[in-house]
Amino acid sequence: MLISAFGQIDPEKRQLIQLGYNQPIEGKGPISGYAFYYRNDPNFFRTNITLRLAIAPIYVDSEIGLSHLLGERTDLAFGIAGGGFADSYSEVRQGRLRDSESFTGHGGEISSSVYHRFNPNSMIPLSGILRISAHHTLYSEDSETSDAFELPEDRTSLNVRAGLRWGGKEPVMRPDLGMEISAWYEGQFRTAYGNYGFSGDRTVRPASHLFWTRALMIYTLPELKHNFGMSMTAGTSLAADRFSSYRLGGVLPLIAEFPLSLPGYYFQEISARRFALLSGQYSLPIDTDKRWIVTAHGTVAAVDYVSGLSQPGHIHSGIGMGIGYKSPKAWEIILGYSYGFDAIRSHGRGAQSIGLIFQYDLEARHRSGVLIDVDSPYKSRGLFRIFGP
Repeated sequence: MLISAFGQIDPEKRQLIQLGYNQPIEGKGPISGYAFYYRNDPNFFRTNITLRLAIAPIYVDSEIGLSHLLGERTDLAFGIAGGGFADSYSEVRQGRLRDSESFTGHGGEISSSVYHRFNPNSMIPLSGILRISAHHTLYSEDSETSDAFELPEDRTSLNVRAGLRWGGKEPVMRPDLGMEISAWYEGQFRTAYGNYGFSGDRTVRPASHLFWTRALMIYTLPELKHNFGMSMTAGTSLAADRFSSYRLGGVLPLIAEFPLSLPGYYFQEISARRFALLSGQYSLPIDTDKRWIVTAHGTVAAVDYVSGLSQPGHIHSGIGMGIGYKSPKAWEIILGYSYGFDAIRSHGRGAQSIGLIFQYDLEARHRSGVLIDVDSPYKSRGLFRIFGP
């Protein structure tokens, strides 16, 4: 099977409706879900302009990409995003959601990105990415935030991300093919920092630096339609705090641009200053038309915790199974069960959750299959903050 591959401005016309939700069976965790409409429109207004647009409840994320503006191999893009609840923070410590220490955050962002293609004649793209963004956050108390808890100051952050990516994957919940090796740096520089919480018992750092790498492979056997994949993600940091730490937990595939999944765990239950995460999945059809599928996945992670959120043990692991259906036309749905072996709960170790993911692809009949990656619809969780868990 031949795959076409391009640079970071997506050349494919896309219209996707995607939903995802995780629900713990025991305990109460942070709300985990997304709901959004995604559109990628090449040749928007002119042949070298691409519009990327993600619309979620009370949040919009958009980008205009200008192909070849800085040279034959270099594209420039400008983005604007903003809305409610996306910067909210949920404190999870030793398997327990601390409502009295959690709060709401609303925000907006402007960004500029440069995408450079190093090997325009190769099937698998090698791309360099540089993004600079300014992000402003406004914090407010939730209904259960303690009166004695002092919120962090509203702030503006200047964020710089640089990366080198070979390959990529499509922005769908279950890609047929994908391959990536990438390395990244992100610096977060804040205008407001210092102590907050109960009598200033926690700190916002003036600057944090993150370094991570990812390798993944996804493949589908052409005749049998068995789909399998493996990924390895590892990261470290300098001066990480609660807002810049790596947060692991949950199993929704599009909850973040680099999802750090731990089956059975709460969403973002584990906060790490450095980590290594290995995951794998296998799906196979169970009927002659290859519409019904069963899938299994597993993850194991080694972590060093961010200050203030440590717990006994540095290894976390989980497994999950699901059953799904893919229509002959454009939609797909999967219902799954997950178990986290090392998650701390009131009865000891072990946690369970169920999840549902759904996708409707309005452009499915025209899909050519490209290796590409796009930003996450994570900020669409505002829907769930409105209606409750």
